[in-house]
Amino acid sequence: MHKVDLKELAEKLNLSISTVSRALRDRYDISTRTKQRVMALAAELNYQPNPYASSLRQRKSKTIGVVIPEIANNFFTLAINGIESVAQENGYHVLIYITHEDPEKEANIIRHIRNGRVDGLLMSVSGNMDPVRDLKENGLPLVLFDRVSEDPQIPSVTTDDYQGGFDATSHLIENGCRNIAYLAVSKNLSINHKRMKGYQDALKKNNIPYKDQLVINCGNDDAENLRKIETLLQSRRRPDGVFASVEKLAVSTYEAARNCGLEIPRDLKLVGFSNMAVASILNPSLTTITQPAYEIGKEAASVLFHILEQQEKKKNEPASASKVFRSELIKRDSSR
Repeated sequence: MHKVDLKELAEKLNLSISTVSRALRDRYDISTRTKQRVMALAAELNYQPNPYASSLRQRKSKTIGVVIPEIANNFFTLAINGIESVAQENGYHVLIYITHEDPEKEANIIRHIRNGRVDGLLMSVSGNMDPVRDLKENGLPLVLFDRVSEDPQIPSVTTDDYQGGFDATSHLIENGCRNIAYLAVSKNLSINHKRMKGYQDALKKNNIPYKDQLVINCGNDDAENLRKIETLLQSRRRPDGVFASVEKLAVSTYEAARNCGLEIPRDLKLVGFSNMAVASILNPSLTTITQPAYEIGKEAASVLFHILEQQEKKKNEPASASKVFRSELIKRDSSR
């Protein structure tokens, strides 16, 4: 079926392409009579505008980018669902980039984004803040979520990671643990600093000494993480409780305990930050600090679209204040 374009409309009406385009957009500088002629012929010929070409003329991609460290973590899956719901309401597409916790890959992604692929960006950083500062200096609308920077001028949406760490550790103490290990995801991340501080303060409040040897710094290599956890569980003064700061380390603890002949929760109690849908059907079911991931994604996207709207109106309002959601401790069998 023949598709009518702007050029054909213009030729049939004996008008310029720019006049036809402005008439279709109901611009004030086009007469009512001309608009009526253009609209009538467009309807007769079933003219359908090309939204991509329109976005190029307006120097807009109608796309927002989302940079995340991994997709296997259920938190990010749910957050993306929240982001997409807001993007669709605003007529935007979502372009997702995965850094795999690799700072070099993250830097390459950001260089790619700076070439104009997106109108705004939502980002959960991998630890290196230089690319974030670079984006900020170049004026790209940016909102951080979950893993954020300490820069108060960059709007961010997070959970109360300190309180989550405090609640997880306090729960293990209430259930009899006195030798609690902390599995850290990365020393450079904001979430690690805050969750670990909550862990330390809960120990202090209960007069339990903090021990460096019970803090295990894990990384991106799952096999190496498993080896470190197994070594911890086989040590002479093995922990009686484990607080896993991210989902994948909680899963690795199940495997390590099984490999070491330990039974959860009889020999080892476990709490982890996790949004896994299967947490309740694991054997034993996993006690979790569960984040409102969908709401975090939705709020982060809403903040970004507010910034884009203000930019379009040429208003230079200060960036929205950061928002912190409260997570929930869900008690299950792994800590009983």
